[in-house]
Amino acid sequence: MWSFTGNLSKIVRMASAESLKRIKDRAETAEQVIKKLKAQLATIRESAIKEACVKEEKKLEAENEKLKSEVESLVQKLVFVETRNGVKQIPLPAKTAATTTPSISTDTPPATKEPSPPVEQTAPAAKKKKEKAPKKQPPPAASDDKPVDVSRLNFKVGLILKAERHPDADTLYVETVDVGEEKTRTIVSGLVKHVSLEQMQNRKALFLCNLKPAKMRGILSEGMIMCASGGDDCEILEIPDDCVPGERAICESYPGEPDALLNPKKKIWEQVAPDLKVNENGLPNYKGDQIVIPGRGIAKAPTLKNVQVK
Repeated sequence: MWSFTGNLSKIVRMASAESLKRIKDRAETAEQVIKKLKAQLATIRESAIKEACVKEEKKLEAENEKLKSEVESLVQKLVFVETRNGVKQIPLPAKTAATTTPSISTDTPPATKEPSPPVEQTAPAAKKKKEKAPKKQPPPAASDDKPVDVSRLNFKVGLILKAERHPDADTLYVETVDVGEEKTRTIVSGLVKHVSLEQMQNRKALFLCNLKPAKMRGILSEGMIMCASGGDDCEILEIPDDCVPGERAICESYPGEPDALLNPKKKIWEQVAPDLKVNENGLPNYKGDQIVIPGRGIAKAPTLKNVQVK
């Protein structure tokens, strides 16, 4: 009996040893599996972090581009406001100009030229006349050098504050227009047959503001409202509602400052006008380049197509 129980205890001990070994093996296997899972989780986390970083980077790039466009739009608006207020826009000097500027300071020794009183004393009057004459000549020469294109014209947004019939002409309106200047302008337009008097009131439109003022049936007209015109039809060009009086309309392919006042003898308007047209989509343009108000949008004709802009 005792031997049987001793054998039984041995069997139990052996069984328990085997089960412990199995448990240890399973535990080691479990640890390996856990390590693999941890490695996989780390890889998944890294990829997820990378994806999140890429998405965030793309988001930041999009926001950066948006901010750039907003800044460019604000700069354009600032330029137009400054131009409207008479502030001359001076382009930034190139690097070559910066390198050449020191030569001006070194090559201009006024001390060597100033102490020459004998020449000035012998003929002071003649020298003064010679100095004054060249000062009057450069302006016309500079204006002649400018290309004759749409950049010479000063198209500005204007708000018609009041319109009434011309007292001495049945086909003319007399408009009081705000074009962003200190004083309003009086502009006479032959639109009685095409636009009702009610439609003229409190209306925004484009005006050519650097024509030489001219009297029309006794009233001085200081500009021209821009219209699409073909045959017997004529309609005022439409512009975005958020345009502000004084903002300039341009053709982007023809940059440059407009003339302060077009010289009638040069016939600049007469040369540019034939290429101002409304295309088949009703969009006013100069040689295919659309008329736009930077930061606002484009001008357009309400219904007419393939006609002139006048």
